[in-house]
Amino acid sequence: MKHLPKHLRPRWRYLLVGIEAWPDAEVGRRDFQRSVWFAAQNLLGDAASADADLRVLAYEFGDGEGEAVVRARREHVAEARAALACVDAVRDDPVGIHVRGVSGTVRAGEERYLGRARENSAEEAVVFRNATAQAVSRDGLVDVSSEGGFVGATRADLE
Repeated sequence: MKHLPKHLRPRWRYLLVGIEAWPDAEVGRRDFQRSVWFAAQNLLGDAASADADLRVLAYEFGDGEGEAVVRARREHVAEARAALACVDAVRDDPVGIHVRGVSGTVRAGEERYLGRARENSAEEAVVFRNATAQAVSRDGLVDVSSEGGFVGATRADLE
């Protein structure tokens, strides 16, 4: 089966969501997904909730706080936000949900709204053990490529 051309593929937006609950609440990913689907179905109806196609892509929860990435079709972002606002409980545990932001890609949304910045790394040639070798440096640490794999080093080791 062939892939659809790019102009016919569905366009997605990613809603970055913060979740708050009581510290002893156990809110699992599957239960959260069901609550989102149930809220969308009750608010929008069967056809519109199917068009919005809300899916939880990433989910973390612990000690009463969590965050999730919810995918929705581009044309239905407003409906998705409204459906998420209608989620008030997950398996009888009351929750508060707020949309931190909307993004066109998961990576940009996580960096901007969830504080998951990528590590800055750079490849460079270094002198290690009196020989030139390739290395990856990030945050003051250097991983030097050697015959047996990588060797961890600091800038002081390279001088």
